[in-house]
Amino acid sequence: MTTETTTAAASGTWTLGDLPVNRIGFGAMRLPQNGAALQAAAASGDRDRAIAVLRRAVDLGVNHIDTAAFYFSPLRSANELINSALGGPYPDGLVIATKVGPARDASGEWTAHAGPGQLRGQVEENLRQLGRDHLDVVNLRVLGTDSVAERFGVLAELREAGLIRHLGVSNVTPAQLAEAQAIAPVVCVQNMYGIGVRPEYDAFVRSCGEQGIAFVPFYAIAAAGREGGAATGSESEELLAVARAHGASPAQVRLAWTLHRGPHVLAIPGTGNPDHLADNVAAGALRLTDEDLAVLERLHQAAAE
Repeated sequence: MTTETTTAAASGTWTLGDLPVNRIGFGAMRLPQNGAALQAAAASGDRDRAIAVLRRAVDLGVNHIDTAAFYFSPLRSANELINSALGGPYPDGLVIATKVGPARDASGEWTAHAGPGQLRGQVEENLRQLGRDHLDVVNLRVLGTDSVAERFGVLAELREAGLIRHLGVSNVTPAQLAEAQAIAPVVCVQNMYGIGVRPEYDAFVRSCGEQGIAFVPFYAIAAAGREGGAATGSESEELLAVARAHGASPAQVRLAWTLHRGPHVLAIPGTGNPDHLADNVAAGALRLTDEDLAVLERLHQAAAE
């Protein structure tokens, strides 16, 4: 499929609270390093290339960027790259979503998730790194199934104070979402999901749509590759056949399938490669047929068997 003139507007739009965004966005996790993300010894990526990718993303109509203060390599920080590439001032209509909860020390090693007392510091760190006086969307990233009430309550207070515009939750169960909603409005759920990835979340995805909440899957392309990215040569013949029929890549088919799950489903594919960026954005224009969707649904459900 052609990618030369396709912009993120082809994917359609959704409104996060009161912030309209194109449904194909950009995830910044892969920008700071080459190879697998979130590794203490990661090889830092090329700064100029990362900045060029961010600026190209905005040129292609991307107005929803997902980031976090814990996205960094020894020499690069995703937030700092975003600030340098797009800040001073940021383009009108650009929505930057970040997440808090996980923490890494200065060496890049993971430490304990932030408790209620550390969350304000994490929010302020994102504000400082991004050069903002408020954050558009902050997701509370959760580890485990414990109550989120106390931690989400802290973010709700920061929202009331004007430091945060909208709140979301990440890596949560339906019960945790309901608990958060009882405290403050939730505009998005960010969970791992994709073809063959957690089909048990299908009902949760639909429920979010019924409630007017965006569902923002991560690792929609990488699937089981997670932080390491998509594994080459591992796609099924059925998925490859769908891709060939459309002159598309397997990654584009995975993104298109994601968008077909409902108008509230947003995609945030990440890359440090400008060619991959254009391909990802173009996936928003890929319209799968009913036959395609039936094939992909069988692949998706097979993972639950």
